Formats: sequence, structure tokens, C-alpha cells
Amino acid sequence: MTARDKYHGVWPVMLTPFDDRNEIDWSSLGKLIDWYIKSGVSGLFAACQSSEMFFLSDAETLKLVRFVVDRADGRVPVVASGHTAAAMSQQIDQLAAVAETGVDSVIFISNRFASPSEADPVMQERLAILSDALPRSVGLGIYECPYPYKRLLSDETVRWCAESGRFTFVKDTCCNIERIRRRAEIAKGSRLNIANANAQTLLDSLRAGAAGYSGVMANFHPDLYVWLCDNWQSEPEKAEKLSLYLSTAALVESLDYPVCAKDYQVAIGNFATTNCRARETGGYFRDHFRSNMRQAMKLGDEYRRMIGLQSEGAMPTNL
Repeated sequence: MTARDKYHGVWPVMLTPFDDRNEIDWSSLGKLIDWYIKSGVSGLFAACQSSEMFFLSDAETLKLVRFVVDRADGRVPVVASGHTAAAMSQQIDQLAAVAETGVDSVIFISNRFASPSEADPVMQERLAILSDALPRSVGLGIYECPYPYKRLLSDETVRWCAESGRFTFVKDTCCNIERIRRRAEIAKGSRLNIANANAQTLLDSLRAGAAGYSGVMANFHPDLYVWLCDNWQSEPEKAEKLSLYLSTAALVESLDYPVCAKDYQVAIGNFATTNCRARETGGYFRDHFRSNMRQAMKLGDEYRRMIGLQSEGAMPTNL
């Protein structure tokens, strides 16, 4: 399978479940991985912002990524980041260790290369240094993580990544269809795949040549995103209707994510708690938020019926 084939489709940005002591809940994590895969996803993105990577130690990150790789067991490929360090020497050590876990690609965080005030050539220079420091046996990717600040990739940086032959994956968070169209055109014919994180522009981005979806809503209804990525060309009318629902349902991300996603995972039996390290337990997520989220997810059943989707074992719907 080529990189162009492997990195298409849906790549959930994985949650990290925590137990009552706020330690990683490995049993719940195993259930989550199996649920993603039963939903038909193409791959898994571990140790990302949704995984609360900035709140994990390096040792925890490596243990987490190894667990995901082992549990996936070749059923789907795994990419991972954990790119949280500041100094380049720390970043090299950090990501070299992730590369040794068996992941298909190591994902860089775009804001780790330069401060908000530093120009794009500074970022590109450091990106090249870090790329050269990692083994060529592992693919590379970049994620436009919004924390601690969002640094969007310039067209020149995307072109450099495509022409390098090293890069397989960009997790695009620009939320701008014109920019995504340019990026997809730049990546055409290379190993580089554009994975859109934004539901509202997803269908148009697929039409423009984007490879698929890698966003937070795959933690709620990944099967619907899988159907859209697989069938938007063959069933365009249904795809248009489903896209409208997914765009609206994606607003639940504003309901204290990732708590709302963990609450959903508790409701369907995968998680034991909604505990987070990135958010205060019992903070902003209240019964009103829970009701809004669950109603939005329940409406998804109507769209499953519309598209004739059979999601046995993937999406319990008795919320």
C-alpha cells in the first residue's frame, strides 16, 4: 500500500481515558481503540492534543503510543506526536523515541518550531533540522495544533514537505477551503496527504483532493465520517445532506471538549470516567451541555438510516 492509499480516510485524534486517580486507564483505552477500528477508520492519531499530550510525561507518552500500536496490531496504521518540548535538542530526543515505538509516521507540531513573532524561514530551518535528525524509516507529518498557539503552514512550507519525500500527513486546521485547495494542489503527486480537521469544509475539501478527515468529531460518530469519505463521489446527494448534519453536530466541540467527548464515551460504555488533566473535573460541563450533546448525537441515527449504514458493534445508539 502506498502512502497515498494508506493515509486516506478517517484518522481519529485519540482521547486518553483517565481513572479516578487521574492515571491512564488502559482498559478503557483498549475499548476505545477497538471501537474506532470497528467503526471503519483508516488509522489512529495517538499522543495529540485530544490525547492531552501537553499533560503527559514523556514516559507516559511512550507507554501510551506503544499500547496503541500493540492494540491496533496491524489492523490499522498508527501515527503519533507527543511533540511538546521547546529546545531543539529536547525535541529530537523526544521524537526519536516516538519513532522507535513502531508508528508509521511521527507528527510534528507546527508551533514548536518558532514563536509567534518569528518568520516562516525560521520555522522551515528548524523543521529541516528535526526532519534530518529522525530515521528515514519512519514517515513524518505536521499538525497545526491550536495550543499553545496556532501556527498555520505557509504554502511554501507545504511545498517543501511535499518535495522532501519524507512527509506523509498534514493535519490541517486552517478551516479555510481556499487554502485547503491550494494545499491539495501542492501535494498532488507526492506522498503528502492533507487530512482536514474541520467538519464544515470537509466535503468541499474532499472534492478538492484532500485525503480525508482527522478531527475531534471522530470521537463521537466516526462511522458517519467514514461513510462520507468513502461515498461522497458515488452518492453525492446523500453526502451533501450528511455533510450538513456533521457540520452542525460539530458545534458540540464547544461544549467543554474533551470532557464532552469523554462523557459520550462513558455513555456508550467505553470509558469509566470523564476525568481530564487538561480540564477541571466538574468544571464547565453541566447537564445542559450533556443534553445538547446527546441530542445532537441521537439525531445521527436518522442519517444512518438515510444512508443505509449498518454499524453493528460500532455505534450504540440508546443514549
